[in-house]
Amino acid sequence: MNGDEPVQDPAPSIDAAAREASVPHEPAAGIGLKDDFIMALRFFSRLPTGDSPHQKPDLGRIAMALPLASIAIGIGPVVLLIGGVLVGLPAYFAAALAVGAMVLASGAMAEDALADAADGLFGGHTPERRLEIMKDSRHGTYGVAALCLFLVLRVMAVGSMAETSPLAAGAAWLAASIVGRSAALWVAVALAPARRDGASATAGQLSWRNFAVGMVFAAVLLFLLGGPASSIAGLVLAIVLSVGTAWGWTALCKRLVGGQSGDLIGALAALIEIAAFTGLLVFARG
Repeated sequence: MNGDEPVQDPAPSIDAAAREASVPHEPAAGIGLKDDFIMALRFFSRLPTGDSPHQKPDLGRIAMALPLASIAIGIGPVVLLIGGVLVGLPAYFAAALAVGAMVLASGAMAEDALADAADGLFGGHTPERRLEIMKDSRHGTYGVAALCLFLVLRVMAVGSMAETSPLAAGAAWLAASIVGRSAALWVAVALAPARRDGASATAGQLSWRNFAVGMVFAAVLLFLLGGPASSIAGLVLAIVLSVGTAWGWTALCKRLVGGQSGDLIGALAALIEIAAFTGLLVFARG
């Protein structure tokens, strides 16, 4: 995502080492949920995880523990939202504080990825140039616009529901963020890495089985957290919008760069979070 080294060719020219790294693989034998949980936290956040040895990221392991990791990432901002409203802060002000806390907890990974992806996909004219732009740490007009719009939509969605019920807003937001991160990994199932370097290529292509395990867990949490805040119709709409967003983004990535990257996965997490929250918000309980 950052750096000045030359851009590698997209998926069709991936070398043998990259192909080997992108082959779906199962979690290593004997690896427990605790280690997978720590790996997911280190990959998707900047939260402290202790001094255990760092392991090479493995998307197969990360995918299955990611719903739990997403709870850990989002619980602090959600508590800040609920507490802020309960002590008398205006709902939108508390929502802005909570969104800021979420950015800090996640290390602004989704935000940075969305800005890089918007600049690259819409600012370049060839796959090579798009990948080169995404790797540049600087943000252009498309990136800044996408980042600002995402933050505004986040604050407005959370704040509008928090005006009625901060508890429901926090639960719905947490559910949407869980689904967003887990569902975004679909890109790593459907597409090979677009370049041989970067976090996504290093972590390998994700198998359908491991993705499905993580998504089942994420869907259960969506129903448990989002259901009381919305309705069955809201849950169905959230799922439909999330699936449609994932399908459309995957098709766009395949057409424009021929594969996936960490930026494209992170950007999709942000887009699906908004899509899922939109479905819940439409049928939010008054």
